[in-house]
Amino acid sequence: MQVSIENVGSLGRKLTIRLPAERLEDTVRSRIQEMGRTARLKGFRPGKVPTKVIEQRFGGQIRNEALSEMIGSSFQEAVSKEKLRPAVQPAISTTGRPENGEIEYTAEFEVFPEIGKIDVSALEIAKPVASVTDADVDQMIETLRLQRRNWVQVERAAQEGDLVLFEYSAQGDGFRHPAEGNDRVGIVLGSNAYSAELEQLLAGKSAGDEFTSTVQFPEGFRVTTLAGQSAEVAGKAMRVQESQMPPVDETFAASFGVKEGGLERFREDVRANLDRELKNALMGRLKVGVVEKLVEAHADLELPQGMIEHEARLLARQANAPGADAHVAFLPVARRRVAAGLLIAELARQNEIRLDPKRVSEALATIASTYEEPEQVVELYSRDPQLMDALRNRVIEDQVVEWIAEHAKHSEQQLSFNEVMRPGA
Repeated sequence: MQVSIENVGSLGRKLTIRLPAERLEDTVRSRIQEMGRTARLKGFRPGKVPTKVIEQRFGGQIRNEALSEMIGSSFQEAVSKEKLRPAVQPAISTTGRPENGEIEYTAEFEVFPEIGKIDVSALEIAKPVASVTDADVDQMIETLRLQRRNWVQVERAAQEGDLVLFEYSAQGDGFRHPAEGNDRVGIVLGSNAYSAELEQLLAGKSAGDEFTSTVQFPEGFRVTTLAGQSAEVAGKAMRVQESQMPPVDETFAASFGVKEGGLERFREDVRANLDRELKNALMGRLKVGVVEKLVEAHADLELPQGMIEHEARLLARQANAPGADAHVAFLPVARRRVAAGLLIAELARQNEIRLDPKRVSEALATIASTYEEPEQVVELYSRDPQLMDALRNRVIEDQVVEWIAEHAKHSEQQLSFNEVMRPGA
């Protein structure tokens, strides 16, 4: 095998590889003979199909497969011999035809950049710190009560917190919703989940009361016909219901799977769930901050364009962005993600940060604990290599992020539970 290398820019490489043509021919002859012994063709006894018949029917397919395998194995041999680290799959070009007793092909690809020693000591990292308080537990229990509340019909006028079922139609310049008849909707007054102006119209209404008014619907209104539009609304309150909150007792605790230990055990479970969510959120915040500083410190790092393009197209697909060039809008984000991935991987290599199997098991147990049947989730991950690889990658990233935070200039940023879990709320 003869190999020549040409640099195409700083990261591009073009390999020209020449192989003895006899190597391919030997493989093709061997596979044709093997197929002749096993092939079953109409008109021939098993194992007695003539070589010429096999060659006529399957020769092209056999040759293409053998050539592809020979190129693949020789390419891996060549990059290993030349100590190259391809960042993307190579673009292969060949006629596949022997010339002067050789088969030649070219492989063009990009290699990973030589990053050099990464020093994180100058990075300034703000490490978010928070804890779950009794008040946070109380607030979560109140949220759970809201989720389990019952609605009871009342005959009085609607007030804040009531669920009002009503019918309405809205008509404006060139549109009507619905096209015919009325739309029937339920709104919890004070929730601002539908339209604040409609809630104001319904406040004080009893079942059977009618109303008309001009309403300016918000831009993000769920009915696209009305979003951002001003319309004349005519409606009628159909039913008013008030909520009945369940008492926090052992029956309430049992509804969440707490069979023993009563309210004390229930509060412990709620706190444990909040602790788990908070830990994940804090790690997420820390990772965002660390990666941002790390990428900024290596803004001039040259990256394989093929990796950036691939990541951008993946992001576009995940966002269901239409158009052949939809990925272009995602290129800046893709570049940051590629840079972060390469820098984190290089830090792990340079500092011998190894994947901690115990942390992988703990992470899997944490994920599984959020489901009703944790054992099935663990089994699912165990059977799916892609899921396990993604989990391992996340864990090693967390380990590197924590290592960076420890070795950088770091300070603590004290936050409350709500500030971490509901930023900007």
